[in-house]
Amino acid sequence: MAAGSAATPASATGDSSPALPASFVVNIPGIADAELEPDPLDPSQIVSGEPVVTGKVLWESPDGRQIRGIWQITPGVVTDTEANELFVVVSGRATIEVEGGSVLEVGPGDACILREGDRTRWTVHETLRKAYHISL
Repeated sequence: MAAGSAATPASATGDSSPALPASFVVNIPGIADAELEPDPLDPSQIVSGEPVVTGKVLWESPDGRQIRGIWQITPGVVTDTEANELFVVVSGRATIEVEGGSVLEVGPGDACILREGDRTRWTVHETLRKAYHISL
């Protein structure tokens, strides 16, 4: 986009595509210590340790394809197959190994993007809490 130009919603240009939702900010007081609900791991995902997962969905789109929430995992090593996800680490530390790709070291304040289908191995060093947005 050229400097000084502004984006025009599709509906204003006569395009039949739906307009994108407005930008927004969500403030979650106490996110660092919000009460979370059990979200058991499939035992086949656990490589080592006794990691415990908890979470809380804060918002879900009417079609179920967009989800925002808080997720936490205690130390251990687990595997996963990812959805399209953007998350920000609130607390804790982990190493995320993407099969055939990068090794990601994440900690407080880090933003991370995982792609749908990424096969990952999470080594959680300190209980990790993240705020996330998933697109299915």
